[in-house]
Amino acid sequence: MAKAKKQKPIDFKALMEKVDADFPTFQILDKDGKIVNEDAVPDLSDDELVELMTRMVWSRVLDQRSTALNRQGRLGFFAPTAGQEASQLASQFAMDKEDYLLPGYRDVPQLVQHGLPLTEAFLWSRGHVAGNHYAPELNALPPQIIIGAQYIQAAGVALGMKKRGKKNVVFTYTGDGGSSQGDFYEAINFAGAYHANGVFIIQNNGFAISTPREKQTAAKTLAQKAVAAGIPGIVVDGMDPLAVYAIAKEAREWSANGNGPVLIETLTYRYGPHTLSGDDPTRYRSKDMDDEWVQKDPLVRFRKYLEDKGLWSEEKENEVIEKTKEEIKVAIAEADKVPKQKVSDFLKNMFEVQPQNIKEQIAFYEAKESK
Repeated sequence: MAKAKKQKPIDFKALMEKVDADFPTFQILDKDGKIVNEDAVPDLSDDELVELMTRMVWSRVLDQRSTALNRQGRLGFFAPTAGQEASQLASQFAMDKEDYLLPGYRDVPQLVQHGLPLTEAFLWSRGHVAGNHYAPELNALPPQIIIGAQYIQAAGVALGMKKRGKKNVVFTYTGDGGSSQGDFYEAINFAGAYHANGVFIIQNNGFAISTPREKQTAAKTLAQKAVAAGIPGIVVDGMDPLAVYAIAKEAREWSANGNGPVLIETLTYRYGPHTLSGDDPTRYRSKDMDDEWVQKDPLVRFRKYLEDKGLWSEEKENEVIEKTKEEIKVAIAEADKVPKQKVSDFLKNMFEVQPQNIKEQIAFYEAKESK
């Protein structure tokens, strides 16, 4: 008599397929600017739709002008943002003024829209201490350079809001590379355990500098990492402003009402290099890949949608472009007027109360600087 084949206790392949199937990509507006999910269209007025498009065009111009200023030697560190306007500005559009923003170094556009003067943003890029002196009413921290560290900080701010009974939340951003850092999981795990008020956003632009996303993790999505922390996770078309706004708004309401944090993965793309500090994207990205994502450009997509509604025109866009150029011109001129930092200034900023050896160094350099 043939021995019956013993059944396996678990089908691991099927188990993984089930997990992967739980994270489809949420979309409202396709690449041609057509609504594909009518029931999910957010309740935005015509004025709000125009304002969101205005901010996205402003961000694209800021990216172009910042790149030019960097190459002229008038700006310091800069991480290009072109292509990520929907991911950045549509999510920030869902924030309340009393919400806290903890950005990464690519998230200067959100900071400015949240209330940071553009002049101070330029000073931060130059490494000037004045670029970190935020007004008390600005609920934000300066951009974090350490990859993923803003997530840890955000978990603390989110818990503080929870403990104070605030109906506000903290928004924080990192890239796909940031989601590979230990800080990432520690933050969402901590925030999840304490049901803290946080919206954690992963801007998945496909590359951690030059490392492709598929080499960073075996997970099919980055949003599914939320499962390990016991919090909701969702994948959103990051080139779709309506989808990003709708999910960010819902996530904010969920978290503000005491339900704990949410993890959002936006599928987006940066058209430029990782930073202007020597990165060459042509060494790790193909022209075909670039062309594919250009077809999904968030500005083109949203422009078509608004034009069909009679809310946008080439004339309107040109007005925004010229106004933004003038704003940037004024801001960089104001930054140029700020006194440059001296060695003695760096030493003075090192400690709140200087020890004797630092006092001696300050005196030494002040004497040299006065000559």
